[in-house]
Amino acid sequence: MRMQLLILGGDNLLGQSLLEQATGENIHLHAPNSPEEGWNHENLSILLENNKPDCVINLAYYADWFQARGVDTEKLSLQINMIEHLAKLCQEKNIILFQPSSYRVFGGTRITAYNEEDEPLPISILGQALWKIEQIVADSCPKHILLRFGWLLDYNPEGKVARLINRAKTLPEIQLADDRRGNPTPIDDAARVILGILQQIDCNTALWGTYHYGAMEATSSLTWGQIALNEARNYDKTITENIIAKPHTEFSDASVEPQYAVLSCKKILYTFGIKQRAWRAAIPELFKDFYHDKINTPG
Repeated sequence: MRMQLLILGGDNLLGQSLLEQATGENIHLHAPNSPEEGWNHENLSILLENNKPDCVINLAYYADWFQARGVDTEKLSLQINMIEHLAKLCQEKNIILFQPSSYRVFGGTRITAYNEEDEPLPISILGQALWKIEQIVADSCPKHILLRFGWLLDYNPEGKVARLINRAKTLPEIQLADDRRGNPTPIDDAARVILGILQQIDCNTALWGTYHYGAMEATSSLTWGQIALNEARNYDKTITENIIAKPHTEFSDASVEPQYAVLSCKKILYTFGIKQRAWRAAIPELFKDFYHDKINTPG
């Protein structure tokens, strides 16, 4: 690869997966350690000046945006400020900025798949912040890629998968929405897509803009949960088999979680040739990692 690549967040699970896959392709990504004080205008300026990257992949806040249950508004405000600085620096230095985003920018009222032209109407604080970040990046840095992901799945002990398992271990029954829909997307698949886009833009093709990716076969929270817990029982026999279907509106997070979060992935296919992969096929490996190899890895 001709571009010099710099990744922020190489220590989290998505960053680690991206680094591992890049190494397998003999692609070097420089992954500096995150400073104790967090990223700010000063240390970002020094970092970009010293390394002179052609592209920055900003995965710095992956766990907060894609796995954490709660939202720290003070931390979120600092993250928005950091990205505003980063976008301006990238524009000044003619650096490509690769920024992840989420289905959460949509309101979840559309029963058909959201495409990139649909108007974001976020219903949560996190969704509103992500939409603001998208606007900052698009306005400040013309050479950008914004990639909205579906339901990202990893082996973070505090993430979406772990919370499901912990409920199934400690409760006699668990309730899942049969009318809440999205694209379950394992992080190894997400990292594959990021790497595929980087390889395409390395060819000096100006394909800037917003794209969607979620794994193949949109499904309900109920179906995803049944398949996941069935796999988890191969490792833990204490997990309940009593799964109750309930409507989306009866869950405590119905006011902040989009009910319909399915993403159309036609644009990323037609532009980059990136095809969706089936999430079901990745479930065994995901749970092997969760129970055996990487359960104590930070998110």
